[in-house]
Amino acid sequence: MARVLPSSLTPHICILPSQDLEELLQSSALPSLHHILQSFSPLPQVTTRTTTLTTVAHASFALRFSDSTEIEAACREDEEQRATRTIDWIGDRISKRCAKWVDDFEKMNDRDVARTPWWDELRRCAEGDHIPARDEGWNHPMSIILAVSTTAPNPLQAITALHSRTLDFPSWVDVTHLIYTLIIHPKNSPLSDEEAGALFNAVKKQYGLHTYLLSLELSSPPPPPVSIPALVPRLPPPTISNGSADVVRPDLKTTQTVPLNTLRMSEQDIQQTARFAREFVTMNLVPWMEKCVIEWNETYSSSRRLPSRLFSSTRRLFGTSATPVHSSTPSLHTRSSTYTAPQSSLSGSTIPPPSQQRRLAEFATILGDFKLAVAVWESLRKEGKGGSDILPLLISPSPAVQLHVSHALNTIYPPSSELHSHAQLRALLYAVRWESTLTIGDFLSDTLEGERWLVWAAGNAEEPPAALLLAHAALLSVRKNARRRAALWYFFAANRLEKCGIKPLTMYFLRRAHELSLSRPEKLLSPSFWMSESKQPSDFEGFDAVMSGIEHPLGRLLYTTGDAPGAVRHFLGLLRWSSASSSPLAQLSSHIVDVTKDPSTSDKVFLEDFQVAISHLKSISGEQARLEDVKLPLRFVVLSQTCVRLARDSVEGEQSEWETREEIWSSFWKHRGKEKLERSGNAAVEEAFWVDITLRNPLDTEVTLANPTVIVESSSGDAAWIRDNITIETAEDTILYANESRTISIAIKASKPASLVITDVAYDFLGLLPTVESLARRGRRLQDTPQQRQTTTYAPDELLKLDVEEASQELAVVFVDDGPLVLAEGECKWMKLLMSNAGSRDIGEVWVVPGAEDQIWIEPLDGGEATGMAWKTWQSDNKIVPPAPHSIPLAEKLVTSGSTEVTVVLHAGRKRKQDLSLLFIYREGQGSPFHCTRVTRSYEVVQCLQISTASHPSHLPDHSFSLSLDLTNILSLSNMEINQVTTISASWSCSPLTELWPEPLRPSQSARISFGATSTGDCTSLNAVSAFVSRKLSNVLYGQVIAPDDPPPLELLCGHVSQTFAYEPFVAHFIMDARRIAVSHSLVQSHPRIPISSHPSIFPLYNPLSVDFVVFWKIPSEQRSGHILVSDITLGASHAALREVLEGVESAKVKRSMYAETQREKVEMLQAIRDSEWNAEMNPIVVIVKDGLVIEHDFSQGVCLTPVEFTICNHSLSHPSRFVLRLDHRQQSSSHHLPAPYCGRTTFRGLLEPLQTTSVLAQLCATCPGTYALSGWRLETEVGEPGTEDGSWQVRHRYEQKAATDDSSSIVVSDLSSP
Repeated sequence: MARVLPSSLTPHICILPSQDLEELLQSSALPSLHHILQSFSPLPQVTTRTTTLTTVAHASFALRFSDSTEIEAACREDEEQRATRTIDWIGDRISKRCAKWVDDFEKMNDRDVARTPWWDELRRCAEGDHIPARDEGWNHPMSIILAVSTTAPNPLQAITALHSRTLDFPSWVDVTHLIYTLIIHPKNSPLSDEEAGALFNAVKKQYGLHTYLLSLELSSPPPPPVSIPALVPRLPPPTISNGSADVVRPDLKTTQTVPLNTLRMSEQDIQQTARFAREFVTMNLVPWMEKCVIEWNETYSSSRRLPSRLFSSTRRLFGTSATPVHSSTPSLHTRSSTYTAPQSSLSGSTIPPPSQQRRLAEFATILGDFKLAVAVWESLRKEGKGGSDILPLLISPSPAVQLHVSHALNTIYPPSSELHSHAQLRALLYAVRWESTLTIGDFLSDTLEGERWLVWAAGNAEEPPAALLLAHAALLSVRKNARRRAALWYFFAANRLEKCGIKPLTMYFLRRAHELSLSRPEKLLSPSFWMSESKQPSDFEGFDAVMSGIEHPLGRLLYTTGDAPGAVRHFLGLLRWSSASSSPLAQLSSHIVDVTKDPSTSDKVFLEDFQVAISHLKSISGEQARLEDVKLPLRFVVLSQTCVRLARDSVEGEQSEWETREEIWSSFWKHRGKEKLERSGNAAVEEAFWVDITLRNPLDTEVTLANPTVIVESSSGDAAWIRDNITIETAEDTILYANESRTISIAIKASKPASLVITDVAYDFLGLLPTVESLARRGRRLQDTPQQRQTTTYAPDELLKLDVEEASQELAVVFVDDGPLVLAEGECKWMKLLMSNAGSRDIGEVWVVPGAEDQIWIEPLDGGEATGMAWKTWQSDNKIVPPAPHSIPLAEKLVTSGSTEVTVVLHAGRKRKQDLSLLFIYREGQGSPFHCTRVTRSYEVVQCLQISTASHPSHLPDHSFSLSLDLTNILSLSNMEINQVTTISASWSCSPLTELWPEPLRPSQSARISFGATSTGDCTSLNAVSAFVSRKLSNVLYGQVIAPDDPPPLELLCGHVSQTFAYEPFVAHFIMDARRIAVSHSLVQSHPRIPISSHPSIFPLYNPLSVDFVVFWKIPSEQRSGHILVSDITLGASHAALREVLEGVESAKVKRSMYAETQREKVEMLQAIRDSEWNAEMNPIVVIVKDGLVIEHDFSQGVCLTPVEFTICNHSLSHPSRFVLRLDHRQQSSSHHLPAPYCGRTTFRGLLEPLQTTSVLAQLCATCPGTYALSGWRLETEVGEPGTEDGSWQVRHRYEQKAATDDSSSIVVSDLSSP
């Protein structure tokens, strides 16, 4: 059984009727003859034969009948123009019918299985194309039926006229067709049956056997209409323009009223006509086609045989003649078989007709000789002459079929972006043929994936046929359960149809895409996945990557079609897909390319459309528009940052900072009493409190939230009671910019005690849509019982609750001057705090808890007096501990409504913007619980002095080191006075080498002060502190518990360079605080792997070798004063005090860790300790050459001998050192001076105790005057261990040093004998 081919691949029969026949049919209420004969197609059970004489049975053999004059006229029309008209015609037909199609189709139960009416219409329109084309021969006529009736005055003459008529086809139309004569003899014919028979015999004798006499009754009046199959729609002829030569003969039947798809013929006439149709096919057309195929196949086969000369000897032996070569036109001898007369053609046309090889392939395909057809089509494909579009219909499903399809489409679609109408129409016809011919199982198989062929055929065309190709591909994808792919193609189809103005189908396709995007793919996921994501399996809102791209055009279509409520819902729903996760589908869509080209504008477009739609809805429905079910799909309230703030709470400051201060207080009071700090969050009657609501705009555009307020419930009364006793503020309209976060405060005041629950936040979105957002937060996850651990269970939702009670004890603290505060670095600022008792009970005790970096001083009641006495020594506990809470002295208890002022001195620390956050703890008296309140003040610290320090070994015998302090006034307008500079150290006594700068420092002016540092000679404190740090760090490296020991205390020496200056009582306190803050910051950066909480038990506050400067300054014009601590100098030599500890840790057996991070942390900790100041190492020996001497000598008396002094100093405070000084002029670093010739001893050895200095004298022997360089020396040093038990020398370090490369020390020898 041969495969049923699509109707576009069936024989095309042209009918050329006579004028009398047309009048006869019109008078009998019948359509044209080609319409009548088309009603009898297809013919059932037709048998054909192949070239191998194999019988092929056709269950259905279709024919296509056309009017010859219409075909002739259509061939004169430009193909591109006709293709454009065809596409427009198809779009117009679909546009007119789609509304009813959609209504009927949506009523069906299983829409994904049934065939869609728009696809059937598209397929019928595509297959109805019957005009011959230049690139294929399917529509070229295979037979011309010359039809006359016996009602003509002279039927024989009419037949002769038809046979002599020249066919007006272009030259590219194939001339090979069967000429057939049909004589219709009606019952009312003037000729009798015998005369008609004689006429038939005469015609058959003259024009051949392809003649038929069809006797019909054609009774009058016509019989009742008989239903017939619907004819395929065909493109109407073009409109005749004035002066055009392309005149199409009008249809004589256009004015009659004949029911659609009916035929007014009697049963006998129907049988006679059916008999004619079958005899025409089986006895004329098919045999003629078989004969053509046989002859053409001989030609085709001979052209592929080996050259004939290879077989010439064989022909001579067997006496055979060569095979005749056939021409392209079959040698059929009678005109009744094949029409070969000349044809008219278009002017200048040189396009040849389809090749004989292609016609062979087409005829073999129609006859069912698929073996021959496939071979010929393959041959044509290899030659680049087509065939790839037909092979998928003939060969078995395989991966090669997809390649044929792809090649067929690539050949008609040019590489350029412009798609011509003719190419679109050819691609449509190919797709229709493939879809209608292949079985649905093969077409949708994974091997072929035929639904993709339709998408390829649609290409980038934006016409209705391309859109329907995509829609049908989407329907087929749904049947394959590829729902997301189907949604994508439905969306693209809707996008293209919308441009064509076909709204019903556009909306239907968008709704289908929306439905498919909402369906979740069937994937089996572990229940642990949903638990980890805190979601339910049912929490699926659709394929978020495409939803916005689908809903936006759907909403616009709803608005344009009058469905304003539906448009409002769609536009509002779009906001849940904000631009933060902009739809990739929307970006691919050219329809909204102007929207998504910049993703930051998509939310703006959505909001604008929503505003227009809801404004229109309210204008037509009034303010009572039904918007109850319209819900905002996104949230603006950040629940985690929404809280209740009482009047005594601070607006600013992180909650974690306040919790840290409360923990400091709890630790402080734990050893002093058992009273607890009550953290009561209750409000007082007639006292306003605020609900701080953090709003975050998730959109990429500006939004307005009008009339924001809160909804409050109370257990004390109903809504009426709340209106009478609770005052709730309505805030001003809030404008949130793109992705902006802002906190607004809603004030609430209660006139009676009550328990309040703040349930919701209410506002008008964009001032148009009333919206309520719940403030309920999901409760904690319950895991107390096995059932709760197995099934996700949460505690009840948490709401903002607040009790309003009568005020009992409350302290209100405010700054007297709360304006902007800008301080200079190191400035001491006096501020007044007003403390008021706002409760009903007395307050007898008040404490204040500052932050770890807040430097404050509470002035006592007597105010304290400044003293002019300079400090000599300070006793420091040497501990890095945060400041303890300060007790605020009260002259008497604060009674109700009483108040008092407290003076607080603030010392400005580092340069930055910061907050002074103070936690006040208070109670009524001994044994009473504590309460707290907060106060915060922001301030900014700016730099006023640029300070730098430097140190180097001293060349003076009185001092070991020289220090310099450089000060620069970086203020732009004000002068600064430097009143005093103080040095602080535990091991070094510093004395000024220069006087303090007497004049004020003007802007950008600098000053330098020099100091000389001398060791105290006492190493007890140094050794004690070093041993403490070494022991603690050893415990850290070995992972032992750090005991809470205190470091050894230190006695600090103070040196001063001062003018007239009075010391405030808080200066020492601030200096210690500044030192603690600086050391804490340094430790955090240097030792990130050591917990901060253990720093006070490991590191001391002061390094005994460090030297601190305190610079006291004053700005008289602004009445500012303060002091700055500079602590970045360490003097003296250190000797790697932690070397033994580090070597022990490195040589110890390493315990492996299964975590690489743990091992890396240990390595980082070890390296940080090795690089710390407690493990510093340096050469303690310094060589000082006495240079600059000028020696006068009379060289006439001989050479000049002069001594050169080398001073060698040991700057170590704890370790002795041995040295070897070697003098060699070849090692000098200066090349500009003469080498120093030494005579006598050139090597010097010695032993230096800690801080000991010695001098050696070398003899310089100058033979001529000049400048001699003294840098030619080399020093070898051995640092020994101090206090060994047996007194033996043990070397700890070895060093070797030479003069520096820039050393310019020299001695000048002049000659007195020179004139």
